[in-house]
Formats: sequence, C-alpha cells, structure tokens
Amino acid sequence: MNFIESLEKIKAKPKKRIIGLMSGTSADGVTASLVEVEGNYINTKVSLINYCTYSYDEPIRTLIFELFDLKKSNVEKICEANFLLGEIFAKAAIKIVKDSKLNLSEIDLIGSHGQTIYHMPKGKLVKKSTLQVGELAVIAERTGITTIGDFRKRDMAVGGEGAPLVPYVDFILFRSDKKSIVIQNIGGISNLTYLPSGCNEEDVVAFDTGPGNMVIDYLVKKYTAGKFNYDVNGQIASRGEVNKKLLNYFMNNEYFSLPPPKSTGREVFGSIFAESFAIEGEKLGLKKEDIIATATALTAESIVRSYENFILSKGTIDEVYVAGGGLKNNTLINMIRKRLPQVPILPFDILGFPSEARESIYFAVLANEFIHGNKANLPNVTGASKRVLLGTLVPGNS
Repeated sequence: MNFIESLEKIKAKPKKRIIGLMSGTSADGVTASLVEVEGNYINTKVSLINYCTYSYDEPIRTLIFELFDLKKSNVEKICEANFLLGEIFAKAAIKIVKDSKLNLSEIDLIGSHGQTIYHMPKGKLVKKSTLQVGELAVIAERTGITTIGDFRKRDMAVGGEGAPLVPYVDFILFRSDKKSIVIQNIGGISNLTYLPSGCNEEDVVAFDTGPGNMVIDYLVKKYTAGKFNYDVNGQIASRGEVNKKLLNYFMNNEYFSLPPPKSTGREVFGSIFAESFAIEGEKLGLKKEDIIATATALTAESIVRSYENFILSKGTIDEVYVAGGGLKNNTLINMIRKRLPQVPILPFDILGFPSEARESIYFAVLANEFIHGNKANLPNVTGASKRVLLGTLVPGNS
C-alpha cells in the first residue's frame, strides 16, 4: 500500500484516533490530547480519551524565552531549538499514548501547532510572516505517525493574519441556534470567538484582544525575583489597588482600538511592554501589588472593551465561556464579571472539554479537516483573500 492509499484508508475510517499537540505563548509545556474524531466539518464529533500538559524543564523554558528575545536569539539557537522541541513534542505524543494504555500503531494522525517564536502580521521585507518551531519531521519519525502542522502559514500566504485559527473549530463544535456566545481564551495572549445564534461561517467574529497573562506573568516574576512565574489565583493582585492613571495610559495603545481582523503577540505585548509598564508604575510610586493589580485590570478592560467596540454592535452576548490559564486567576475573572454584570461568565469546561486541553484538541480537529480536504481558515476572521487548506503533512513511517 502506497502513502496515498494509506491516507485514503485513514480518511475512510468512521472514527479516527488523533493526537493534538500545543505549546502556547506562556510556554509552560506541551499539552497533548488524544481524541477520537468522528465525521468532519459541521458533522464533527470529538471524544476526549486523555490529555496532559508535560511541563518544560526550566532550562528548556529559558531557551524558549531566549528565542522570543531579539537580543538573545540567533540563527544557531533557533535551528537547534526547532529540532530539540520536535523531540520534546514527540515524547509528549508517545507518553500520552502510553498513559492511555494504547499503542502508537493505533493512532491515525498527529496535529501539532508547535511553539510560536515570532509572529509578524505586518512585516518589513514581506507583508506577513510567522515562525513556529518543533520540527514536524522529527515528530513523524520518532512516533511513526503521519503528522500535520504549520497551520498558520497558508492563511498568511493569501494575505491573512494567520491567527486566530481556533474560531473555525469553535464554529463547527459549538455554534447554537438558541444562544449567542463568546468563547474567551486567556493564555499569554487573549483571544475571543463570537458565535451569534444561528450563525454561518461568515457571521463568526474572532480576534486577539491583547495581553492575557503575559504582562501579569512578567511582573510577578520580576517582583518575586523569579520565585513565582504567575500570580497564583490572582492573590498578589487582590492585595493591590488598580491605578486608573496607569491603566488609562496603557489602554491608549493603538492595538486596542484597531478593528479586526487583527492578531498580536510578544512582539507587541512582551517584555519591552511589560517592563515599561513597571517603570511607569514605579514613577507613580505604586507598590508592586498595585502594579500587578493594574496589569490584571489591563487584561480585563481590554477584553471588555473588545466586546463593547466590536461585538455588541453586531448582537447580544448571552454567555461567555473562559478558557486558558487566566481562568484560574480569580481576581481577573472577578474584574471581568464586575464590568459585565448582566452576562454569565462561565468556565469553558461546561462545554464538555477541559479548558487546559482546548487548543490541543482543536489542532487534532484541524488535522482531521486537512485529510478531508476542508479549507479551515475563515477569511472574515483572518483577513485572508480566500479559503485555503491549512497545514503541512509529513508522512509517518508506515
């Protein structure tokens, strides 16, 4: 059986076992989800078999953050990290299969997002570009499983932002004829998907709202001398007071008023932005708790203003479902609730999947869409000129 025939055999299966792999902007580790997928497009049904986040060792996490930093990164480091992270992603895939009491031969596909190290929706030498590392060839070779990744690039090749990609999966899994909902992810960067009741693909609104945990995490690490990487349960922020002057100063960032389609990342809201936030807060004589509380308010305010400016003019919001690490920050969630007292703010888990597993599950679904030939970008979301097939495929050993 040649490769095309084996791919057709996988495509014809009524149910497929697929691994999704994801490492987000917070770079905590590789989340691997093993799912069973039935059907495709709007007939897709997903059952979660198992998931786990395999945390990076501190030297690996340090290396990844050096890749984000233009002053510390270089071509040699990026080259090696691409293959090193490929090995780490492959180990995560192998481990989730073993932990699920299955064999690698029983897995049909892997969908890997990789680790974004630079994302440029507005470039200098070319209009748009993006770079994810975690070499697909290494994953396919170590596991023997056909691997699909590089999902962002084809959308950018036709003029899109290459992000966000998850709204397509939100649409095929969670659209409703009865409710208008927002699925709000708060990772390093915060992004939303708005699904108005009875929506078609063209009605979906989705974009990055701005920083999620990124600025908060930087400040916590700075003010605890590295003892903590994030504000556990929002406890530090809960002891501070929000400074309106500092908040308003940084809410004037042009990104917040920019209409969608739009996407962002560390290039805008990374260490330079976070350090300037600290400097301005210290100039005002604020305590570290006040600065962290105000950074938390920045995330909450940028999310709510995104609703006010770009969603509520199109329709109502019946419910908001929050995913990502920000869901664990009680102070942040309470700030959002205070600004939206009439809208239920609910955990994403209510929809049937653990919040932590959401994005890795979605990349398993995108791998399934790829082999069915379904064009999985939404031009009204990314700004692409047309629908395209997303992904690059590397055959497995079989």
